[in-house]
Amino acid sequence: MDARTGEVLYSTNADTRLHPASLTKMMTLYIAFEAIERGEISLDTKVTVSAHAANEPPSRLGLRAGQKIALRYLIRGAAIKSANDAATAIGEAISGSEAEFAKRMNRTARALGMRNSTFQNANGLTRKGHLSTARDMTIMGRRLFYDFPQYYSLFSRRTADAGIAQVANTNRRFLDAYEGADGIKTGFTNPAGFNLTASAQRGNKRIIATVFGGTSTAQRNAKVAELLDLGFGKAPGRVKETKPAAPQYLAEADTAPEDREGGAGKTIRLVAAVVKSPRPPVRPAPAAVEPDPAADALAAAVAEAVAESMAAAMTPTAETPAPAEPVALAQAITPPAEKPITEVPAPEAKPESLLLAEAPRPVASPGRDAVSLEARAEPAAPQAPAEPPVEIAAEMAPEPAEPVTGFAQVSTPQPETVQLAAAPTPGFRQATPAQPETLAMALAPAPTPEAKPAAKPWQSGIILAALTPEAAPARAEPEVIARVSSSGGRHWGISLGKYASSYQAERLLLQTALMESDTLGDALRKVANRKGGFEANFVGLSKEGAELACRRLAARATDCTVIGP
Repeated sequence: MDARTGEVLYSTNADTRLHPASLTKMMTLYIAFEAIERGEISLDTKVTVSAHAANEPPSRLGLRAGQKIALRYLIRGAAIKSANDAATAIGEAISGSEAEFAKRMNRTARALGMRNSTFQNANGLTRKGHLSTARDMTIMGRRLFYDFPQYYSLFSRRTADAGIAQVANTNRRFLDAYEGADGIKTGFTNPAGFNLTASAQRGNKRIIATVFGGTSTAQRNAKVAELLDLGFGKAPGRVKETKPAAPQYLAEADTAPEDREGGAGKTIRLVAAVVKSPRPPVRPAPAAVEPDPAADALAAAVAEAVAESMAAAMTPTAETPAPAEPVALAQAITPPAEKPITEVPAPEAKPESLLLAEAPRPVASPGRDAVSLEARAEPAAPQAPAEPPVEIAAEMAPEPAEPVTGFAQVSTPQPETVQLAAAPTPGFRQATPAQPETLAMALAPAPTPEAKPAAKPWQSGIILAALTPEAAPARAEPEVIARVSSSGGRHWGISLGKYASSYQAERLLLQTALMESDTLGDALRKVANRKGGFEANFVGLSKEGAELACRRLAARATDCTVIGP
């Protein structure tokens, strides 16, 4: 075959399926090179030799089960010495097992155009169904030269270091005997005979030839040399080189198991583009809600209970009929605005005066209108004639409040007034529901009564006072002194020296203040810009404080100077 164009120059029984023997290792090495270039594995990957690989029959590299060896040494052992254990270890390292690697070999053979080859193992030992042809192996040799030129020189080495041994090339006799020969691979088993795929270049011509079933090494080498000479004679001197196209794989699955050492993860490409937009489903009609008898009965019971409680709250209590005569009504009011005080001339004072003290005002809730309370007195029991003046007080709230200004009656008390004074304290009923603030006031404990000052002498005339209490005088805010003044005897200070920058001086002052907080806690830090630098000073100290601070700083080996007023 002319390697430049792939043209077959001569063939005999080229498509007969025979045992390829160790020519199989060309496919094993091709897949290894491919896996390296694709990043599935590297030349330095440590491969653990399995018992199956270590027990392969000769030719062998001498691997032991469990041994770890770099992939590069396995490649040298398989390519140069044709070691069966090395080839099996390569296949297991790439695909995980010999069976999986055989599947990849067959897939690769189809992609390369090797239509009559089927592989069962990585080393070429005789096995049922493990067959190939002279044409396919010639194609394999051409692919190795063009697809992986960076590794092709390996096949022309006479010897190589295989890691655990120095190995010699099984094809060294042909390489030395034939001019221009640079590869590729030998093979031998008893069923296969002596096989060889060779390549040689002379001038700008490269010829590849394959022989199956030789009777000996010498006979095989002579036949290959004959074919190469025939090829160089038939091949044209000048021809356009046509490199083979990259292989197109129909399927690539499990080419790099994730669980093996040095393996790469799978790459799965999915086409996620929407080809046709699906029609959105029709919105379902809302399901009819079935009535729940239990829930309806519960809601009706709750509504009935609420109505009964509201009716009970709105039912008025029994009230006594109002007396025919005028009575005094106590009413807590909050005047909307101050009104001018009108003086009324009072009649002459009489000794039979009665002082009526009105109950204190209940405290109004903030933000709410004052609630008017209407009270009516119960009928009073018959009383004796008017007694001397009696003092009556009514308490309406648990908390004391400022009393509304009372008035003095200077006329003769009427009988109705005396009866009203002798009657018990009238009860009050609130017409509207009680607010939370009112309930809280009612539940609060009654304050301890305090001693009241003696009553002032009676004065003639009606005494009126404003209902609004006087505003409390504004409390003066205390003056807070943030810094200690340097006055009052604190005219002394200390100097820590001069520095090149204000930052250095301020930093030293801060550090010193932190170290000597006891003595310099009340001092003020001050950086003075003076001739020769920035002076770091503590001011606002007394003389004793400044001297004490300097003594303490001197004990710390810090320069210090006392500054006087």
